[in-house]
Amino acid sequence: MPCTTILVGKSASYDGSTIIARNDDAGSFHYTAKKVQCIPARKEPTVYKSVLSQVEIPLPGNAMAHTAAPNALEGEGIWAATGVNERNVSMTATETITSNPRVLGADPLAKGRIGEEDIVMLVLPYAHSAREGVTLLGSLLETYGTYEMNGIAFQDENEIWFLETIGGHHWMARRVPDDGVVVMPNQLGIDRLDLDDTEGKENLFSKDLPEFIQKHHLDLTMEGPFDPRAAFGSHEDSDHAYNTPRAWFMLRYLLPHSFVWDGAEADYRPTDDDLPWCVRPERKVTVEDVKYLLSSHYQGTPYDPYATYGDSKMRGAYRSIGINRTDLLSINQLRPGMYPDCAAVQWISFASNAFNVSLPIYSRVPEVPEYLSNTGKHATTDSFYWVSRMIAALADASYKTCLAHIERYQLHAASKAHEILNRYDARMLSQPEEEKRLALRLEANRELADMIRELSQDTLDKVLYERSNGMKNAYARADA
Repeated sequence: MPCTTILVGKSASYDGSTIIARNDDAGSFHYTAKKVQCIPARKEPTVYKSVLSQVEIPLPGNAMAHTAAPNALEGEGIWAATGVNERNVSMTATETITSNPRVLGADPLAKGRIGEEDIVMLVLPYAHSAREGVTLLGSLLETYGTYEMNGIAFQDENEIWFLETIGGHHWMARRVPDDGVVVMPNQLGIDRLDLDDTEGKENLFSKDLPEFIQKHHLDLTMEGPFDPRAAFGSHEDSDHAYNTPRAWFMLRYLLPHSFVWDGAEADYRPTDDDLPWCVRPERKVTVEDVKYLLSSHYQGTPYDPYATYGDSKMRGAYRSIGINRTDLLSINQLRPGMYPDCAAVQWISFASNAFNVSLPIYSRVPEVPEYLSNTGKHATTDSFYWVSRMIAALADASYKTCLAHIERYQLHAASKAHEILNRYDARMLSQPEEEKRLALRLEANRELADMIRELSQDTLDKVLYERSNGMKNAYARADA
């Protein structure tokens, strides 16, 4: 899937949270309806069978309860996308990434094995920490293999790890620095890997990776430390239209004064292959910053497809981050200073991020409101997914007249969401009984869903009115 990922370490976030977020984008000329669900714990062992590859994998018992954002319609598998389990371990899978012929010739992709469809369901119910999530998935990759190149983020309250697959059976992972922010378009991104870190303090990788690199002459470094991006990644012209510009825009936002980003004297350009994977931002990063970046269409640059300034030939030259084919954005936030059962919040958005809003829900619950979980095959105003799709399609078609409505929608929704979270957080912090805190989380989620439903319906009414006024057959007697 063509996606974009942002990872924010706890010292880089505004409130000490670890934050992982990813746009789950559908393939070209395709849209995948998504929903949010709560998956109950399971004591008995079972056998998982992939729909696409048909691979069967035995799973142990004692699977933990967790949230998931699967496909709403049956037929192509679960594609759980993202979730948080009952131990406050979170993951998002997957960021489709790239490789090169030398890697894929040395370790071919494994047909009939595991892929994005399967990974969350195979790992999240069993991971007790972000690090354990990495090692669990690494073991699966070494044992079964994968038929595609993917990047996967793991999170707990203290650490974030990012794993990238290398060919069919190899992998590497880096711990995100606490004061770091990672930006990931659809391209192998890790640009530093310490193969001497055998204790796995900051680096983890498949057992034979050093020998694999040496045997197949993958190290392209002339001098200095090993460069995994050069060894395992792609260097295609298409990256410069599809991938690197997205990283450039996100880094430009995070480090506006540290480098020159525009003009002939720019330190970094949208087509550069050496954009850093992880940076220390100039200021602390908020949930709203993450949402803004993952909604980007290159605002303030010549590449904005909605721009009315600059060279018209450059508008839409690069693939936007907040593309029309986005099905889901989940911003997973694990917050300090809370009871463990109240720490996890997922901010959920559906459809094109340029026109939608993020709704936070407390994750440690047995069920989520129907407005998020009832996505069906047909468009309806009773579904957050479908209302978001309608708003986006209508607003895009009348961008100038609808933009003010979208901006008010996004401001009001975010402000009200924070107000509700703050109110319920205070109530839960003063409540020592776990069952009563659970009741408060369920109550809060219902209030949040009711709030977003009312604001979304109001916005749909407004953009439908604006779009109706712009119809080509518009005519009034006063026009005569």
